[in-house]
Amino acid sequence: MKLTLGFSTCPNDTFIFDAMIHGKVDTEGLTFDVTMTDVEELNRKAFSHDIQVTKLSYHAFAYVASNYLLLSTGSALGRKNGPLLISKNPGIPGKMDLNCVAIPGKYTTANLLFSLFYPEVKEKREYLFSDIEDALLKGETDAGVIIHENRFTFEKRGLHKLDDLGERWENETSLPIPLGGIAADNSLPLEILIKLDRVLKKSVLYALENPGASAGFVKENAKEMDDEVIRKHISLYVNNFTVNLGVEGERAIRSFFDKAMLLNLIPEIPLHYFLKS
Repeated sequence: MKLTLGFSTCPNDTFIFDAMIHGKVDTEGLTFDVTMTDVEELNRKAFSHDIQVTKLSYHAFAYVASNYLLLSTGSALGRKNGPLLISKNPGIPGKMDLNCVAIPGKYTTANLLFSLFYPEVKEKREYLFSDIEDALLKGETDAGVIIHENRFTFEKRGLHKLDDLGERWENETSLPIPLGGIAADNSLPLEILIKLDRVLKKSVLYALENPGASAGFVKENAKEMDDEVIRKHISLYVNNFTVNLGVEGERAIRSFFDKAMLLNLIPEIPLHYFLKS
C-alpha cells in the first residue's frame, strides 16, 4: 500500500525517516510518496487533509485532531530543547517592551508556547524559521522565537537569549516539552496504522544503531549546516521519546493541550487522539 508521507528537511526528520523510505528496513509492503518541506507548510497540508502521514507541530495537531491520530513513534519531545526567545539587544523578560515578535509560523508549537507565557504580545510576524535571525539583525522586530538549528547559531551572530520557553515549561510542569509528532489519517484501517507505527519504529532504531547510514541523506537536505550543528541537532531532538512516547510522553502532550484549551488558545479536541493497538 502506498501512503503519502510528509516530513521536514531538518536533520532529526531526515535521520529518522531515511531507513524506511530508502529500503534499509522491511516496510512490510508499505511504500511512500514523500513530500519534504518546512514544518509550517506540513501543518497547512494537514489542515487541508490532503496528506495521509505527516510530521506536524503539536500546536497544529489540535486543529486536525478529528482527522488524524498521533503515532507512538517519531515525536520530538525532550528536555532543554524548547524554543528560545532572542533579541538583538540583551534584556530581561518582563522588563523590556516586546511590541512585535517574529515567530516561525502561526501554528508552530513555538508560537503556542510563546502565547502561553507572553499573552500580552499582540503583534507577531511570521517568518520562515531560518530567516528570523536576519529579521532581528535588520531591526524588523523587537525579538524572535527560534527553533531547530538556530539555537546553535544565534550567539555567533551577536544575538542574545531573553528566555528559554522549553525550560519555563519544564519548571512549571516537570514534564518534557512536546514539539512535534507524527500524525496519520484516522480513516486508514487500524492494521495499516499499527503497521506504519511499527515500520517507523524500525526506521528510528536503525538510524540510532547505524548513525552513519543516513549521513548522506541528512547532509544533502541540511543546506549550509555544518557537521557539528547537524550532530547536535539530531542528539537534541531524537531520543527515547522518539522511539516511543510512553506514559510520560503522552502525559506531557495531554498537559500541553489542556493548558492551551484552558486559555482558549486552541479549539477543544477529542479525548482520544493517540493510536492504540
